[in-house]
Amino acid sequence: MRAMILAAGRGERLRPLTDTTPKPLLRVGGRPLIVWHLERLAAAGFREVVINHAHLGQQIEAALGDGSAFGLCIAYSPEPTGALETAGGIAAALPLLGEQPFLAVNGDIWCDWDCSRALRLVQPGDRRLAHLILVDNPPHHPAGDFRLAGESVRPAAAVTDDALTYAGIAVFWPAFFAEVPDAAVMKLRPLLDRGIALGTVTGERHDGRWVDVGTAQRLAELDRELARTHASSALL
Repeated sequence: MRAMILAAGRGERLRPLTDTTPKPLLRVGGRPLIVWHLERLAAAGFREVVINHAHLGQQIEAALGDGSAFGLCIAYSPEPTGALETAGGIAAALPLLGEQPFLAVNGDIWCDWDCSRALRLVQPGDRRLAHLILVDNPPHHPAGDFRLAGESVRPAAAVTDDALTYAGIAVFWPAFFAEVPDAAVMKLRPLLDRGIALGTVTGERHDGRWVDVGTAQRLAELDRELARTHASSALL
């Protein structure tokens, strides 16, 4: 199984930090945010990773190279200025991702979900096209996105106690993006809503640590948290 890290976002809410540094290269806990993903993927057994980029994307390629420093092989999927949004970006990268299901991870999150689970999720004869990782709603997104009925993902039409937030981590089957036009600028949510209606989207709740690193404040808070955690670990 291959993995894709979505790293093409402009990071408007993180300006001015992202005026000169692409969001995935912002540092938390002593290393770029995207390096946490790469190290976690390598430890889970992944070997091939695709990274899309747009804003200051050459900085990402220069920093990460071919991935050999992480025990990985990295391929890049450049996008035009402004990027293609999530669904468009994934669809554009499909030639690099191959014909098998793949793990997709948003580059602007930090999460301790065990990526090796993705390798065990795919079973022969699977009829689903997407499997989402959901988390408890953070303070900045109290209404959530979806709810779970067993493993089936359902809409969260109103604020309810069982609403959950999409973590930006999912296993997708390539056919999920079959109807996305070439070079289309397209968000992921319409595809998810259609898949949910068709019963081809499953999910699971992750109760570990998850942070949407979308603002300078959350970036700084995560940086302090990881610095403390690793300083404590070093003393053990």
